[in-house]
Amino acid sequence: MTAESAKAFEALEGQARDLVALFGRAGYEFVAPAILQPAGVFLDQIGEQVRARSYVFSDLAGEELCLRPDLTVPVSRLYLERHPRAGEEARYCYNGPAFRFQPLGPSTMHPREFRQAGVECFGASDKAAADVEVLLLAAEAVRSAGLSDFRLCFGDIALFYALIDALNLPERWRLKLRHYFWRPPSFHALLDKLAKGERIAPNGLVTALCETLAGKSQAEAEDVVSTYLQAEGIPVAGNRTLREIAARLLDQTADLYADTLPKEVATVIDYYLAVSAQPREAVEQIAMIARGAGLDIDDAIVVFARRCDLLEGAGVDLAAATLSTEFGRKLEYYSGFVFQIEAPGMGETEPVAGGGRYDNLLTALGAPCAVPAVGSAIHTERLLAAVGRASS
Repeated sequence: MTAESAKAFEALEGQARDLVALFGRAGYEFVAPAILQPAGVFLDQIGEQVRARSYVFSDLAGEELCLRPDLTVPVSRLYLERHPRAGEEARYCYNGPAFRFQPLGPSTMHPREFRQAGVECFGASDKAAADVEVLLLAAEAVRSAGLSDFRLCFGDIALFYALIDALNLPERWRLKLRHYFWRPPSFHALLDKLAKGERIAPNGLVTALCETLAGKSQAEAEDVVSTYLQAEGIPVAGNRTLREIAARLLDQTADLYADTLPKEVATVIDYYLAVSAQPREAVEQIAMIARGAGLDIDDAIVVFARRCDLLEGAGVDLAAATLSTEFGRKLEYYSGFVFQIEAPGMGETEPVAGGGRYDNLLTALGAPCAVPAVGSAIHTERLLAAVGRASS
């Protein structure tokens, strides 16, 4: 290790100690979940974008494991180990490495191994208050590290879900649009095709295979796919099993024969996803779009408005923040309010911190009941770089 790299490491460790100490003073207990995690847990919950960038391998006993690509899932599993009935409120903080493949190559802002310091809040019944608590703590943390100039960007997946649920559209496309929300290019391509009345067809070879699967059960589809792969000499490799491949092809088969989407429904969704403004103004625009389409999403709007009230009451200048309906998170377990903290000179793909609400994750991990949960992670290398840039 060079003198320069040793100095940078010491600065990073010192920053992390200060962040964890701040979290501790706020009532968050320090935990250190395992770096090695069961691969299936992550691959089922984190979504396609991160799934494709996870380091997955099998140990000598044949168990499929992964290097944790984030710390929210490991901390959630730790919560359930401690509280298997999932009835207790708990607050945890952490600091440690996470790992993701970088398709464009590793860089200072996007390393393969990076550190996160963060908090997770489980079981708080007042969701809006917990959202605000976590956001304020993240803002206080980056400010205490020396970054005073930053931007807040908000999203709310619950608002989008409320809109989708209120629209008159086939249940298949309701579920598809929810799923594709995490991948904006794919989402807009799907919406455009549906509005034009086009069939949602994969490439030619896959379409031909899908047509042979029409009307078949999962087991029958697995037999067809297995025979096809063997005949073509294609091994089952990567992160998908034969069962998952067959299920995906059955899903694409159903797309081929499903009804299309009314154009007016697609127009409402397009209008909604064009909203990007100061939070109060954005909520007014969303309410206007909903009223114009005859939709009732008032409950979701009231929840967001209350969160705005709490933020302003805590001294947050919402006039300097942005609510973007396109903004979500790359991790698909998020289900409600999401946010990120952006530093000058760093784009939206390089936030120094981010987080949000993930009320469905604990149930998916085996909790016997729903557990309200919200958290935030600080990318400590980016924070250190942003502080250094601001002071230079």
